[in-house]
Amino acid sequence: MQGESDKPATSRGEQAEAAEREAARKRILDLAEAERVPVEETTRAVPDRRWLRDQR
Repeated sequence: MQGESDKPATSRGEQAEAAEREAARKRILDLAEAERVPVEETTRAVPDRRWLRDQR
């Protein structure tokens, strides 16, 4: 009977950990979205002319 009383406590702990993981995941995704640079705002890569000279 003692084992039965331990089960709900473990469940609550697991639920709390799952909620914390989900909250952390959401914070990371929100931060990444805030820092994201739209493609339209990026610049095109310019070839390095020194590298091109070495290829000839």
